[in-house]
Amino acid sequence: MHEMNSSVARRLPPLGALRAFEAAARHQSFRLAAEELSVTATAVSHQIRLLERLLGVALFERQVRKVVLTAEGRLLFPALRESFDLMAAAVAPLLRPKRRRILTVSATPAFVARLLVPRLAAFQSRHPELDLRLHASTQPVDFAAQQIDAAIRYGKGPYRDLRNEPLLHTHFAPMCSPALKLRTPKDLARHPLLHFQWQPSFREPPDWTAWRRAAGLRTLDIARGVTFSDETHAIDAAIAGQGVALLNTALVADELARGTLVQPFGPMLDGLDYQLVYPLATENDPALAALREWLVHLD
Repeated sequence: MHEMNSSVARRLPPLGALRAFEAAARHQSFRLAAEELSVTATAVSHQIRLLERLLGVALFERQVRKVVLTAEGRLLFPALRESFDLMAAAVAPLLRPKRRRILTVSATPAFVARLLVPRLAAFQSRHPELDLRLHASTQPVDFAAQQIDAAIRYGKGPYRDLRNEPLLHTHFAPMCSPALKLRTPKDLARHPLLHFQWQPSFREPPDWTAWRRAAGLRTLDIARGVTFSDETHAIDAAIAGQGVALLNTALVADELARGTLVQPFGPMLDGLDYQLVYPLATENDPALAALREWLVHLD
């Protein structure tokens, strides 16, 4: 392979003249060449005469209603045609509209609503080349069939043939609106308890049954109150002052900071981790790296 020598200047006629000649030779017509180049036939004729004058040879025989290449023209044409074809092939990929990468992430509905949605603008600002598509579900993911790049799930798995990385450790504690003015666990008897359904796979979830045992409140009636199928609805009900919910502190960190929710007392139950799960084959994907970098700063 020859090294490029930047000190060697190429002695070439004007590119416009070479381009006019190549088009005219290919079409064997000044008129058709002019249509391709969006100029007049007179302009094409002028460029070719300039080229002939610079080279000192005739490149075309001008005949009635057509032009025919001379021997010199036939010698020049193949090299120019190949050169312009090579230039067109090199430029074509740069002219194509860039396809934006869609990054599809599946997460539990509560994780999507409480942690991802409020922070979407920050992700898009940092990675404008990526379009994030959020899939809210607690069900196992078929990454290939559902075209999902990564999933965020609560718990230990199992995650067979997948890579999983812990994102957030969780704790659960009684939460309510400050308007309820709870002071001690005994105040729970005066307010509805808010429940949400756990997946059957969690044999000992951090729910009111577990909290009552940890608090040593055997007489607390935990069967009363309202049960929601979705954790986010329990959170919304607690913010609205509809009762007391046993909530994941990671999901309501913003509300605790703003004071729209309070944690009036303990004990706090230890939970499991949110895990980032993805196929082994994609662990070096730059888009996945961008997602990881965003997620580790959610807390």
